[in-house]
Amino acid sequence: MNILIAVLFYVATLIFVVGLLQRIRTYASTPAPLKIPTTPAPTTTGGVVLRMTREVVFFESLFKANLWTWALGWAFHASMALVVLRHLRYFTEPVWGWVAFIQPFGIYAGITMLLGLCGLWARRLFVERIRYISTPSDHLMLLLFIGIAASGLTMKFIAHTDVIAVKGFFLGLMHFSIQPIPADTILVLHLLSVVALLVIFPISKLLHAPGVFFSPTRNQTDNPREKRHLSAWAAKLEK
Repeated sequence: MNILIAVLFYVATLIFVVGLLQRIRTYASTPAPLKIPTTPAPTTTGGVVLRMTREVVFFESLFKANLWTWALGWAFHASMALVVLRHLRYFTEPVWGWVAFIQPFGIYAGITMLLGLCGLWARRLFVERIRYISTPSDHLMLLLFIGIAASGLTMKFIAHTDVIAVKGFFLGLMHFSIQPIPADTILVLHLLSVVALLVIFPISKLLHAPGVFFSPTRNQTDNPREKRHLSAWAAKLEK
């Protein structure tokens, strides 16, 4: 089992990194022939940076569109970010000071992450117009995240596992040395769910995470009068 999980993590990480880089390369090389920033839009580069920061950190457009969806979505994403940072303790020795500091906050973030996910799934199940446009992959993606969060909280509060051995296993993976891992069912399910998430990330709607930075409606300045917008491929044709 140790070898199997180790191999799965190596393969999943490779798929995740290569797939994500390939998608980012595709986004970056996609022509943007038109000037289409969503108005009111900033007219300077600094304004675009500020707008993107508000969008990525605070979900500004979603806040303006639907307050309940914004609250659930922001709670999920912010909590997940804190949970991921908390898990850095399994990959560092000694543990960095700020990672040790956020440990108790990360526990509560796991709870709010699960609540946010359940709220988002209920929205897809019970809001008619959202249910109509939801695909099976939308439900499965939410169930996968719920499974990861629920299994993690279960190991924290109910069926405890040997976190020292878990840390030894992942430190070993980083040095290509496979170490024993606890044979706990909940832990194995948790890890396999993370592996599945890494594999499907580059081919799923989760690509909105890097994709938002390449959205021309967000990353363009509103200065068509001051400066002619000309994409790279169009510039080559003019020469």
